[in-house]
Amino acid sequence: MWLTCSSIGRKFVMALTGICLVLFVTFHCLMNGVAIFSPEGYNAVCAFLGANWYALVASLGLAALFIIHICYALWLTIQNRKARGNDRYAVVTKPVQVEWASQNMLVLGIVVLAFIVVHMIQFWAKMQLAEIMGQHFPDPQNGIYFIGEAFRNVWTPIVYIIGFIALWFHMNHGFWSMFQSCGWDNDTWLPRLKAIGFWWTTIVVLLFIAEAIVFTVRAHSGCF
Repeated sequence: MWLTCSSIGRKFVMALTGICLVLFVTFHCLMNGVAIFSPEGYNAVCAFLGANWYALVASLGLAALFIIHICYALWLTIQNRKARGNDRYAVVTKPVQVEWASQNMLVLGIVVLAFIVVHMIQFWAKMQLAEIMGQHFPDPQNGIYFIGEAFRNVWTPIVYIIGFIALWFHMNHGFWSMFQSCGWDNDTWLPRLKAIGFWWTTIVVLLFIAEAIVFTVRAHSGCF
């Protein structure tokens, strides 16, 4: 099957899963904004996305996207290193046009993955998973409570901001490169896609950072 047997197919899978994950991250950012302006509305969203069958199906689909994206990233990295052979140990001058993020996508991905694990322990494990396990105290649908609990820790905003910065580099490069993998690499469209990707990821990440700061201030001031 060309999706697994060819380099182009594997890059296409990376691009497809990447598009879906970018859309999810954007949705998550907007959902966090609801917590700032309407705590009751945020808890209503949390209840909607709890242990309901449709939310569980969506969670399984999202998990599958993450796993496929990670596996294919490792697969492509290993194959690229094998293709270079001993040349990867040679001391060469890196081309100026090669972006730093492009050279460090695997490392950035590992940092983002570690951040996601922390985030899931702080929220998903205490909310949707707890609801699935039948735990009712604290209320797994009370998302505002868990935001306050998480951001009262001094280290939480630091870890989140580091994760968001890594996410910016990873998404910014991945946004336009996934379209390039699908053949949109001409001189007309590639600069446009780079500009769209830059502004999209920058706005999303800046909103994430602003939300983390607001959550921290409110948690320490007793507003949560």
